[in-house]
Amino acid sequence: MTSKNKNAFTLIEIMLVVIIIGILAAMVIPNIAGRGEQARVSAARADIDANLTSALDLYELDNGQYPTTEQGLRALFEKPASAPEPISWNGPYLKKKRTPLDPWGREYRYVSPGIHNTEEFDLFSYGQDGVEGKDDIGNWGSDSADEAGR
Repeated sequence: MTSKNKNAFTLIEIMLVVIIIGILAAMVIPNIAGRGEQARVSAARADIDANLTSALDLYELDNGQYPTTEQGLRALFEKPASAPEPISWNGPYLKKKRTPLDPWGREYRYVSPGIHNTEEFDLFSYGQDGVEGKDDIGNWGSDSADEAGR
């Protein structure tokens, strides 16, 4: 005589598990979905406020001035040959010897002397859309940080 296998799952049991997983996913995924963009904005803010600004401050400490707009952020890992040549370049000031990219894969923008920070420099990212606008993330005040985080 044949014996039936009592250890197998029935189709109904498998369907119930799939439905339960679907319900759980429907509750969790909307909560996680918007976090990716917030994480990118936070990463750009950290790069601008800490990493790149610290490297630029070290450059200024060694050379008496910040790199010019033309020399750009490249001056942090490669000694500029254009005027004004740095007096005591002691770089590289960045660990990675390449132009830093924002979380969206575009180069950070650097202007010295700055438009917003006339005594120092403006350092910013155009944000997700890549064009100048309200979502820009810059080093010139808390207003831009608040707008970028929304």
